[in-house]
Amino acid sequence: MATSPTEQKLRETASCGCAAKLPPGELADALKGLDLPTDKNLLVGLDRPDDAGVYRITDDIAMIQTVDFFTQVVEDPYRFGMIAAANALSDIYAMGGVPRTALNIVAFPLGVMDLAVLRRILEGGIEKMKEAGVVLMGGHSIQDKELKYGLAVTGFIHPSRVLTKKSLCEGDRLILTKPIGTGIITTAMKADMVPEDISESAVNAMTRLNKAAAEAASEFTVHACTDITGFGLLGHLAEMVEGSGLGARIDTSKVPVFPGAVDFARMGLMPAAVHKNRDFRGWMVSFAPSAGRFLPYVCFDPQTSGGLLVSVAQEDADSLLTKIRQYGDNAAAIIGEVVRGPDEKIIVE
Repeated sequence: MATSPTEQKLRETASCGCAAKLPPGELADALKGLDLPTDKNLLVGLDRPDDAGVYRITDDIAMIQTVDFFTQVVEDPYRFGMIAAANALSDIYAMGGVPRTALNIVAFPLGVMDLAVLRRILEGGIEKMKEAGVVLMGGHSIQDKELKYGLAVTGFIHPSRVLTKKSLCEGDRLILTKPIGTGIITTAMKADMVPEDISESAVNAMTRLNKAAAEAASEFTVHACTDITGFGLLGHLAEMVEGSGLGARIDTSKVPVFPGAVDFARMGLMPAAVHKNRDFRGWMVSFAPSAGRFLPYVCFDPQTSGGLLVSVAQEDADSLLTKIRQYGDNAAAIIGEVVRGPDEKIIVE
C-alpha cells in the first residue's frame, strides 16, 4: 500500500532521536573490566555512577564535574543554546552543588551552516551561564556533519552535603519539579504538529534552570536527588531504586505532563529512545490498567533539560513543594513515595 507524504513524515520524525543517551546496558558492557584509576578523595565515580562525579579537595570543599552535549532539539539556535546549557548545568544542581565554571563543547558543520548560527547558540548558552553565576573559561570545537553543543561544568559543595541518587529512605515522598513529555513534544514539533502554546510551554521549561528548585531543596531533609533526562522519568527512578532494597509507588494522576504529549504518543510521534528505555527498564515497572495505554510511553520519554526528582522526608514534602512552586516551578508535584516493598520495583497506579 502506498504511503501518503504525511504518514511518511510522521514515520521519519518518530524515528528521530531526542538527546538520547547511550543505552545503559551497552555503556556498562563497554566499561566492564576496565582498570579505572581511583583515589581516596573520589567520593562519587564510576564505581557507583551518578549524575556527576565528586572529588574532595579539602575537608570542607568537594568539586563536582559533569559534561553533556547533544544535537539540535529546537529550530531557534539561541534557544537551543539556552536549553543545552541548562541541561548541562542541571547535573550540578542534582548533586546539591553550585556550578562555578564551564567549558563550551561545539561540533559544527562549517560550510553548511552560517557561523551566525553558531554565534547565536553560544549567546544562548552564555545567557544561562550568567543566570547561574557561571564563568565561561574556554572550550573545544570540531568540524562535524551534525551540529552539537553542550558544556563541561565544574561546581562545588561541602563533602557531607553531596546528594546522590542512591540514598532513598522508606517513607520519602517523591517530588518532580517539571512536567514530562519534552521528547515527544520536540519530535512532534519537527513534524509541524504542535500548537504554538504547547511548544512554547515545553521550550520555556527546557530553558529554565533547576537552580531555584535545588536551592529550595537545600533547606529541607532531602535524601536523594537526580535530574530527569535521557532515560525518562521511570528510567531515572529505576536507577534510584536499583540496589536500594526499596521500591516506589507512583500516582499517574499526580505526574505533571505537558498538554498534548499523550495525544502525540497515541499518534506514534515518539523518539526511538522511548522504546529503548522501556525495553531496558520495563521489567522493573508494573502499570495498573488505570495508567492507560499511552501514558507509560510518556513516563519513559527521554527528557531534555528536565526537572529534578527529589526524594524528601515525608514531614518536609509539603513545605518543600510549596517553596519550589514559589520559586517558579509551578507544575511541581508530589508524584509518589518510597516504599519497603516490592523490592526494587516501581508500581505505577
